[in-house]
Amino acid sequence: MTTTSEAVTRAARIFVAGHRGMVGSAIVRRLRRGGYGNLLLRGRDELDLTDQAAVERFFATERPDYVFIAAAKVGGIQANNTLRAEFLYQNLMIESNVIHAAWRAGVERLLFLGSSCIYPRDCPQPIREEYLLTGPLEPTNEPYAIAKIAGIKLCESYNRQYGTRYVSAMPTNLYGPNDNYDLASSHVLPALIRKAHEAKARGDSELVVWGSGRPLREFLYVDDMADACVFLMESGISEGLFNVGTGSDVSIRELAQTVMDVVGFQGRIVFDASKPDGTPRKLLDVGRLGELGWRAATGLREGIALAYRDFLNGSR
Repeated sequence: MTTTSEAVTRAARIFVAGHRGMVGSAIVRRLRRGGYGNLLLRGRDELDLTDQAAVERFFATERPDYVFIAAAKVGGIQANNTLRAEFLYQNLMIESNVIHAAWRAGVERLLFLGSSCIYPRDCPQPIREEYLLTGPLEPTNEPYAIAKIAGIKLCESYNRQYGTRYVSAMPTNLYGPNDNYDLASSHVLPALIRKAHEAKARGDSELVVWGSGRPLREFLYVDDMADACVFLMESGISEGLFNVGTGSDVSIRELAQTVMDVVGFQGRIVFDASKPDGTPRKLLDVGRLGELGWRAATGLREGIALAYRDFLNGSR
């Protein structure tokens, strides 16, 4: 990256789709810290990304130079498995409308945020980008994964047919400020934070954790994810799929114990084996992004402490 290219980028008009969500808000924080001041931000009440005509009008009027697609309908195992049509339809509409409108408006660069659930349920570990579409998906989140795969292929296809410079970033499990702590729809780490906090407040003797505790998961602090997204935008990378993670994983049992330690809950862990485990292991190979010079900076315990502080400050 040269000084000249950075100066041009900082003067650009940047649209962050989904800027109120956990990832989008982290990208906004990172952009502002980096001196990017011309941000185009629209909430759902101002711009419905599932409305094709509205999205087309926005791009035709605002003419952004750069786009981050962080908008998505997201949730944990229960939400993914029960709201299957909503997850498939809404995510397909969001990414299709934004990517197509970006191309029509001549957007210079676009970064699409996917999910590590795009990879086959039983593919080799750690998961490399080329394992995409080499086997069956995890059934509990298949609709969401299919929608995200479609977004990746949209970026690839627009690049190939129209010469655009659209990149896809696949984050591992994310957590941090502005997370969703609703037990009915949250992911495992924020759910554990809330459960441990409430168990401590009630004086409970145990913490109930879904599944067996054996699955292995990788967790990335969301501000590190945002840093990786801006890094890719600044780097001049014009295409491709990039895993974003820490390169290490922990069992759900170990995760629950770390959360309990951070929260200060002294009870024991009880596993509810009637609930699904999901994918046995999901660890990303982050070598492709590492070769470009990016590494995650926040350790798991440090990140959980920051997330718990955010929870106590009202992100519930």
